[in-house]
Amino acid sequence: MSRVALPHDAKAGPTKPEVRAVLLSKLGLTDADHFVEVGSCTGAVTIEAARRAGRVTAVERKESRLEATRKNLDANETSAEVDLRPVEAPDGLPDDADALFLGGSRNYEAVLDHAAAAGVDCVIMNVSRLEVAGAATEAFRDRDLLDEVVQFQVSHGYELAGATSFDSDNPVYMLVGSAGDTAVATDGGRRSDASRASSDLRSSGGSVGEASGVSGGQR
Repeated sequence: MSRVALPHDAKAGPTKPEVRAVLLSKLGLTDADHFVEVGSCTGAVTIEAARRAGRVTAVERKESRLEATRKNLDANETSAEVDLRPVEAPDGLPDDADALFLGGSRNYEAVLDHAAAAGVDCVIMNVSRLEVAGAATEAFRDRDLLDEVVQFQVSHGYELAGATSFDSDNPVYMLVGSAGDTAVATDGGRRSDASRASSDLRSSGGSVGEASGVSGGQR
C-alpha cells in the first residue's frame, strides 16, 4: 500500500505517520466498519481509514481544512465511501459509527457523550498536553468508556558530526475505550466483553499505568 500523500496544507499539522500506525492498530478497522473522525484537518487519518473501513465520515468545522481533506483524498487511492461534513461536532455525528477518533480536545466531552449514547465500539482520543490528558482520562472514566491510556514519544535520527543524534517529537497521550460490546485489545484490534472483564478484574489491584486506564503511564 502506498504512503499517504498530503500535497495540500491545512495550516495545521497532520497526525504523524508513527502516531497513525499506533492509532490504526488500536482501531482494527475492517471493511464492515463505519469510521468517524472528529476534526479531519489535512485528512491524513481520514485517508488511512478510507483504505480500511467500508464507510468513513469526517467532521470538520473549518471549511478551509475540510477542503484540504477533500483535495488530499483525491490525491490518494482509497476504497471506502467517504462523507465530509462541514459542521462542528457533536453536530453532524452519525449514530451508527463503529469507531470514532478525536484528534483534538475541542468539545470533546459532548463528543464522548454522543459516543456513549450511540454505543460506539471503539473510541480513541489523542492529546498532547498533560493537563488535558488528565481531564480527558476522567471524562472517559466518568462515561465508563476507558480501556487504557497509552503514552508514547517518537524520535527521528539525524546526522551530527559523523554520528547519529535524535530529535524528539512531543509525547502523545492516546486514550482508548469502548461504549459497545467490544473493547480495544492492548496489543491492537478488538476484544470481547468477556476478555475486557477479565482484564479489568486482573488489573483492579495493579499498579498505575496498567491497561485498566488507572493512569497514563508508558506500557
